[in-house]
Amino acid sequence: MAAEDSRSAACTGSSLLQPVSEITNLPLDQVNFVVCQLCALLSAFWFRLFLHPSKTSPFIRHVVATLLGLYFALFCFGWYALHFLVQSGLTYGIMILTGVEHMHKYCLLVALSYLSLCQITRVYVFDYGMYSADFTGPMMVITQKITSLAFEIHDGMARKEEHLTPGQKILAIRRMPSLLEYFSYNCNFMGILAGPTCSYNDYIAFIEGDPRRHRDQDADRKANGKLRQSEPSPNMEVVRKVATSFFCLLVFLSVCKVFPVERNIDDNFIANTPFYAQAVYLYLSMLTTRPKYYFVWTLADAINNAAGFGFNGYDSDGSPRWDLISNLRILNIEFATSFKVFLDNWNIQTAHWLKRVCYERCPYHPTAATFILSAMWHGAYPGYYLTFLTGIVITLAARAVRHNVRPHFLQSPAHKQVYDVITWAATQIAICYTVVPFVLLSVGPSIKFYRSWYFSLHIGCVLLAVALPVKPRHLRLKDQQKNLLQRHLEATDSNCRQKEKTT
Repeated sequence: MAAEDSRSAACTGSSLLQPVSEITNLPLDQVNFVVCQLCALLSAFWFRLFLHPSKTSPFIRHVVATLLGLYFALFCFGWYALHFLVQSGLTYGIMILTGVEHMHKYCLLVALSYLSLCQITRVYVFDYGMYSADFTGPMMVITQKITSLAFEIHDGMARKEEHLTPGQKILAIRRMPSLLEYFSYNCNFMGILAGPTCSYNDYIAFIEGDPRRHRDQDADRKANGKLRQSEPSPNMEVVRKVATSFFCLLVFLSVCKVFPVERNIDDNFIANTPFYAQAVYLYLSMLTTRPKYYFVWTLADAINNAAGFGFNGYDSDGSPRWDLISNLRILNIEFATSFKVFLDNWNIQTAHWLKRVCYERCPYHPTAATFILSAMWHGAYPGYYLTFLTGIVITLAARAVRHNVRPHFLQSPAHKQVYDVITWAATQIAICYTVVPFVLLSVGPSIKFYRSWYFSLHIGCVLLAVALPVKPRHLRLKDQQKNLLQRHLEATDSNCRQKEKTT
C-alpha cells in the first residue's frame, strides 16, 4: 500500500489512470506517458488525414498541433508543464530583444541554465534516484530546439553565405519566426513528450505541405526515370515502427529484472566470479537496459511519421524513406564495430544537435567540449559526468586505433572479418564500461565498479591515445578537402577525355 501511495505521489499529472497503474503495477507517470503517446499516435493519423495542408491553412495546423501538445503535457506533468512555456517564452524574448549577432549565445546560456536549474531541483530537492518519467525530459528536447533555432537564425541572418558549411546553408533561417510558429515548433503534440528534435526548416516545411522544399532532392525525386508527384503514404512504416517499439517494450519488461545492473557492484559477485564472466554479465546487464530507449524513440518516430513528418526522399530503388528525424538504428547499434559507429546510431538527433551547436563551432578541443555539453544537458546526476568524461578518453583511443591499426586489416576480406569481430567485442565492452555510471547515477557505486575493473579501460585508453599518433582535426579536414578536390579534378579530366574521344 505504501508503495502504491509513493508511486501516486511521485506523479504530478492526472490521476485518471490510477486503476490502470495498480493493475499493471507500473508507476502512474509511466502509464500516463504511454497512454498519451498512443493518443498522440491516433491524433497524428487524424491530423494528416483531416488537417492536411491541401485542406487547411498552416495557421490552423500550428494552433491544433500546439494545443494538443500542451494538453498531453498537462495530462502527464500537471502544472510542471508550465516550465515548457516559461523556458520557451524567455528565450523568444531574448531572440526579439537582442541582435542576431549574439542571440545564439544568450539563448544557449539561458535555455541550458533553466534546464539545469529544473534538473537540480528535481534531483536534489524532490526525488533523487527516481528514474521515471519526469518533466525535465521534454525540457531537454525543447532546449535542443531553442538552441538549434537560435544558431540557425544566426547563420541565416548574421553570417555570410560563403562562411557556412553545406549543412548550415540548408538549415539557415532567413526570417524571425512568429510567436505561434515558435511555440508550435517547441510544443507540438508529435514531439512534446519524447521528441525527437528536428530542424525548424523541416518542421515548417511539413506544416506548410512541402517537406523537401529546402533540401536538394533532384536525385531523390526521380525514381525509374520519372518524377514522383504523389505524396507517399507512411502507413506501412508506422505499422513496422509501432510493432518494433512494442516488441522492445515486451523484451524490456521480460528481461530487465533478470540481469540487474546493480549486481556488477555486488561484493559476492565481484569476489566469486571470474573476470571473463563479469565481462559477459556486464554486457548482458547493459544490453537489457537498451530496449526501453528503443521503445520510446521508435514510438515517437512512428507518431511523427503518422502525421506525415519525417519523409526523407526516396531510395535508389524508388522506395520512400521515413528516417529524416529517426533517433536510432537498432541493428547498427547492436552490431557496431567502433565507438563512433555506436554513437552515430544512438540518439541520432541529439548527436546532430551536439555537432551543429558545439563540435562544428568550438575552436579548441571540440571532442571534450561536446562531451561536457552533453553531460550538462543530460542532468545533474554525478554518474552522467563520469560517463561522459570516460567517453572522452575512449573516443580518443578508438580514433587512434582506427587511424593506425585498421588499415593493416583491409588487405583481405578474411583479415577484415577478423578485425570486425574483435572490434565488435571491444566496442560492446567499452560502451558498457562507459555507461555503467549513467545507470547507477551516484559517484560511490560508479567508482566501486571501476575499481573492481582496476580502471583498466581508463588506463589502456590513455596509453593508446598517447602512444598512437592522430592528426589534429584541422589537418584531417584539410586532407579531406584535398581528396575531394583531387577526385573532382580526376572526374573533370575523365569527362574531358571522353568528350575528345567522342569528337
